[in-house]
Amino acid sequence: MLKVENIRKTYGKEVVLDGISFELPKPEIVALVGPNGSGKSTLMNIITNLTPPDNGTVTVLGKPNTSPSIFKDISFMQDNTVLYEYLTGYDHLQFIADVQSLPEADILETSEIIGNKPYLNKKVKNYSLGMKQHLLLAMAILNKPKLLILDEPLNGLDPTSAIRVRNLLLQIQERGTAILLSSHNLGEIDQVTNKILFLKDGMLIQEKLTDIQELNYNISVDNTSLALSLLKEKEIIVSVDNDRLGIKVQNSHTLQRTLEALYSGGVLITDIEKKRSGSEERYRQIYEQKVNLP
Repeated sequence: MLKVENIRKTYGKEVVLDGISFELPKPEIVALVGPNGSGKSTLMNIITNLTPPDNGTVTVLGKPNTSPSIFKDISFMQDNTVLYEYLTGYDHLQFIADVQSLPEADILETSEIIGNKPYLNKKVKNYSLGMKQHLLLAMAILNKPKLLILDEPLNGLDPTSAIRVRNLLLQIQERGTAILLSSHNLGEIDQVTNKILFLKDGMLIQEKLTDIQELNYNISVDNTSLALSLLKEKEIIVSVDNDRLGIKVQNSHTLQRTLEALYSGGVLITDIEKKRSGSEERYRQIYEQKVNLP
């Protein structure tokens, strides 16, 4: 559905994208992750033929991304700078419907799905950030695209709206749409996809979330040294952070063996915290960022 081959893009002496290649062979959700300035928006602009690459090719649904015929089957949700303040939400959707030869019923149906029908006839200049995001998403899915490109779709949304959008994306994907999205909300990414493309230094690091997810438990005990001794005897590997034991669990048997060893050795367990590492932990590893809490 999407094939990106050896894309290179420079601005002056700065190399933004250096030989980017990846594929979306089927309807799936893939996340594009990286810090600001890493080239996410540039890559999306190249995929949708808004920015020409220096080298490389992009194929959408088996055709070059320069082919006019693909644009009935592809949508790109950009940021809200593409909106016109003096037009209403309905005006924006009507323009797309006219270009795509879609009936008015599609506008009303899409607005019902997104939840922006109550303010559809208000001018965009009176919209909040969240309302603008709703309109942008409605514009992106109006033509029921086969390939959907989303740049920060969750930006400015309250938790309820974010959950609604997340569920909508899963429904769209199940309906047969391939989705490439960028987002800084790594927790939400973990909820919708198992495939992540990390952009660093102009290159891609491709990983499946299932390969990097681990179920971890932090266990607080009354006697750390005794606990470590007991677990060493059982060959259970643990780490220690501020007198809390950290264990990585592949299955429930590992946790059970740990608890039994501590209990039988007379160690009092005062707290157990379950954690699942995913895209956020991998993000920190790749970009070497440490978050220091106050």
